[in-house]
Amino acid sequence: MYVPEFEDITRRHLGRAIALQAEFNGDTTFIMFDRARYSYAETNQKVNDLAAGLKREGIGRGSRVAFLMSSCPEVIFLVLAVNKLGAIWVPVNTDYKGVWLEDTLLRSRPALIVTDAAHAQRLSEALSTLKDLPVVVFGDAGPLSGTKPFEELLIAGAPEPDLSAFGYGDTSAVLWTSGTTGKSKGVMQSHNVWFNACLSATAQYETTSSDVIFCVLPMYNSAAWVTSLFRAMLGGVPLAIDPAFSVSNFWERVEFYGATQIFTLGAMHMFLWNAPEKPDDADNSLNKIMAVPMPADIIKPFSERFGVQVLGQGMSQSEAMMILNQSSPGRDTWPAGSCGSPVDLVEVKLMNDNGKEADIGEHGECWVKPKLPYTIFNGYFDDPKATAAAYEGEWYKTGDLLKRDENNIFYFVDRKKDAVRFKGRNISTFEVELVARQHPAVLDCAAFGIPSEELESENELKLNIILRPGHSPDAEDIARFINSNAPYFFVPRYVEFVSSLPYTPTNKIQKYKLREIGLTDTTWDANQAGYRASR
Repeated sequence: MYVPEFEDITRRHLGRAIALQAEFNGDTTFIMFDRARYSYAETNQKVNDLAAGLKREGIGRGSRVAFLMSSCPEVIFLVLAVNKLGAIWVPVNTDYKGVWLEDTLLRSRPALIVTDAAHAQRLSEALSTLKDLPVVVFGDAGPLSGTKPFEELLIAGAPEPDLSAFGYGDTSAVLWTSGTTGKSKGVMQSHNVWFNACLSATAQYETTSSDVIFCVLPMYNSAAWVTSLFRAMLGGVPLAIDPAFSVSNFWERVEFYGATQIFTLGAMHMFLWNAPEKPDDADNSLNKIMAVPMPADIIKPFSERFGVQVLGQGMSQSEAMMILNQSSPGRDTWPAGSCGSPVDLVEVKLMNDNGKEADIGEHGECWVKPKLPYTIFNGYFDDPKATAAAYEGEWYKTGDLLKRDENNIFYFVDRKKDAVRFKGRNISTFEVELVARQHPAVLDCAAFGIPSEELESENELKLNIILRPGHSPDAEDIARFINSNAPYFFVPRYVEFVSSLPYTPTNKIQKYKLREIGLTDTTWDANQAGYRASR
């Protein structure tokens, strides 16, 4: 249901949004989670009950509440309850463990951590070095001690919290980046940014009251909230949630929910495309999909096979959720491989290394300037130096290299710093190398991308290693070590032991030379070796 108040940016607040939907659209189903159903009114009451319990625990304006949880309705209740108190939610990647989990929690400085049974063991190990952090557990606490059950936070029948002191520019969340240019940074995101991004997506999908939005993305990913969770809430339409994406039963789940719209990331849609064809592939309720990235030559046959409209591509970041999209008025078709044109709320220019704007056809770093306050992020949490370094005057420097044509249509070229993008994740080669260098046999190493066989625009991770004298581990030993000390997606598919790496005079590795060499006869391939990283 369309709510006119959302057009007034000064009134935009996520806590206020669910309260308004409960008032004007209360009987409509909001959340569907397998067979569980929650209307907008029921959701808002759950949120209020939880907000009252969190307030009793000392959560208030500016407090941070971190969550390490699988996707479920309770995460949505938690996020909205936190915001109704003027507090800030911090999603933690559920693939993190060990020092990665410890570091994220330590740097978030949360007043409270909420987890579930599936992640209790992992959190327990991380908390051994993080003392005196209150923990709430949804489900079995397992090895965690001194915790509070999630259900005890709910104070039944709690009234609507007073939101009058909160504004559209307040920080609603801290989103930790993947650290593609160095150490991860906490992006402080305002309420208004979520509204802008979600309402824009709603217009691009042309969502109506008869639509059902299906989400299979993890809830630590900001894309899940923009493309599905908050988008459904602001549109007043039903939201269907599954904990994870599954190729084998995807279409069965689409039909179970009667889903009509979805967003897929990385290789999800390619897995669907590569599955064996069936005569009834087009016999499903889905009518629109935004699949990022989708190879240009697959768009039309994908659409015809599955009977679904494939929406246009775009470009965004956690810091700037709206930069480019393919929704300019008067344009129905876009050149293959393009990201579209700048959205109305920002100015975009491409800058070369000489500090001048790049010419047409020349690549340059994408710089973004918001036209209105709180259109991009509020800065990096606890990191004013990184915030200052990200700007040149009023212009935010994205770190992405793009080029544009004579029609002001933009094309992605590469990250300015070395990074690998695979299955929808930006993997920092810098951080992969940090982990690998902790292995006692590794003298030096370089991580870089090898073009993916599944998706042309993505890369598989390769690690070239110089060994210390007297050491002779095999490649699988290196893979297991990385798997034990970092997220599973840091484990390279390819490993090669080399005698040297190409260095610059300032001792920096020239990775473009490694990419040119690519795979050799001595490269170890995890897939061929039958090795599979554990999550």
